Amino acid sequence: MEKKKSVHHNSKNKKMRPKLRFRVGAVVTIFILSFALCFTIFMVMANSDDSFLEREVGTIESVSEDENNEVSQSSKSINENSDESAIPSAGKTNPVPQSELYDDLYLEGCSLVTDVTLAGMKGKAFTEDNLFGGEGINLSNVMTEKQESRFGTLSAYEIIKQKKPSVLYLMFGSELEKEPADSMIEKYTNFINSILSAVPDVNIYVMQYPPVLYDSDTLTNDMVNDYNNRLLTMCNTLGIHCIDTNTPLKSEVGKLNEDYWSYETLTLSEKGYDKVKEYILTHVAS
Repeated sequence: MEKKKSVHHNSKNKKMRPKLRFRVGAVVTIFILSFALCFTIFMVMANSDDSFLEREVGTIESVSEDENNEVSQSSKSINENSDESAIPSAGKTNPVPQSELYDDLYLEGCSLVTDVTLAGMKGKAFTEDNLFGGEGINLSNVMTEKQESRFGTLSAYEIIKQKKPSVLYLMFGSELEKEPADSMIEKYTNFINSILSAVPDVNIYVMQYPPVLYDSDTLTNDMVNDYNNRLLTMCNTLGIHCIDTNTPLKSEVGKLNEDYWSYETLTLSEKGYDKVKEYILTHVAS
């Protein structure tokens, strides 16, 4: 009968595998010792250098202040950009701030296109060859209505195309009592864009409309103020200058100063024109 073979495992050949045991107490002890070491180093540095603690705290405060300033500047930028009428494009400041006083020679190099509002300045502040428009000219027909000039019988727009002035002033608003302001602004914008296309190097100043002497059923100073605000926004959008020729003509009650009105011509008086001229010469953009 065949004997069964038995296999014996030698216990000495058994290898004991090391067991990894997680000891919470050891971790806590290491953490406490590390903290104590860092704290000891910090205290030694603070005691040996009186300005050490001040520098460390100051650095933290400085970082905090820088972060707050960045947030503040960002908020300021957002708030400013939300008001289009406050920030003009192309780096221009509107309304044009006060400048040094320019002499009359400055106006000899400027042209003015206007409706009846400033037509009386022809031959005074602006020469015969530099003022175009006048009675019967408005935003609706300034591109087409013909008038005599040294360039021939042309519209004010066609004259400007021929003349190519370096500086151009514009004053329109006489139809405000019978036409909506938004419609006028649309025509004004088209007129200016046409000029800029024809004479791209021209420096344009849009002049805000003067106040009225008395409010009427068809025209009030509130309407004028609203129109002028729209002119300011238009200029900022187009990247051109806007000059506040309304405020210097006002009385203390916010209406046209009676000294600047002529009851004979029903237009601005000579003093009124002189005031506009003075304002132009002291508000030239740099």
